[in-house]
Amino acid sequence: MNRKVIITEDGSSSLLMQDWGETYHSVHGAVQETQHVYIENGLRFLFSQNKKEEYAVLEMGFGTGLTALLTALNAADALKKVNYTGIEAFPLTEREWKTLNYTDHLPTQETLLYKVHEAVWETAIPLTPFFTLTKTQQRFETLCVEGTFDLIYFDVFGYKYQPELWTEAIFEQMKDLLYPGGILVTYACKAAVNKILKNLGFEVHKLKGPPGKREMTRAILVKK
Repeated sequence: MNRKVIITEDGSSSLLMQDWGETYHSVHGAVQETQHVYIENGLRFLFSQNKKEEYAVLEMGFGTGLTALLTALNAADALKKVNYTGIEAFPLTEREWKTLNYTDHLPTQETLLYKVHEAVWETAIPLTPFFTLTKTQQRFETLCVEGTFDLIYFDVFGYKYQPELWTEAIFEQMKDLLYPGGILVTYACKAAVNKILKNLGFEVHKLKGPPGKREMTRAILVKK
């Protein structure tokens, strides 16, 4: 993978895919985008709507581990247990993840970021009393994952670069992995994708996007 670590406008790290010119996060701010899209409008919304003590979360696109790290911190703050599965086809190298500066921007010790990246793949690893991480290395197109989830973070590369990941077949898989009433959140708000979600039985909400992006999507699987 031809990629390099960059600094986004809020001062936090991301990665640039040099062959594509595509970044793992918004250039306007990696931490603020992740916080807005996946934590505020995903995890915290889930906690407010579904009063459980334990939740299952799936991330499509584990990437830099930032979303997992923020989820772990918020789970601890809310005293909620989260079993987290992160899917990634091309994991970061140790050299790459050791240059990430997220601990400069978040109320966490460097050891938790290291635990996220050093966790053994394909194994459920308790990282805190409230957060258990399972990282699995596989391509999204051939996704094979067990379990049912309360929340999916859909954070794959954009439609322009990987249109095969924004198809009805992929979102039908996401539907099958969600509990009724389960939530899918993504930074994207493409009309064609939202139409697919509606046709599959999701209630689709266009929400205000993070800095630099007008809208994002939260989709809730309608209970039958």
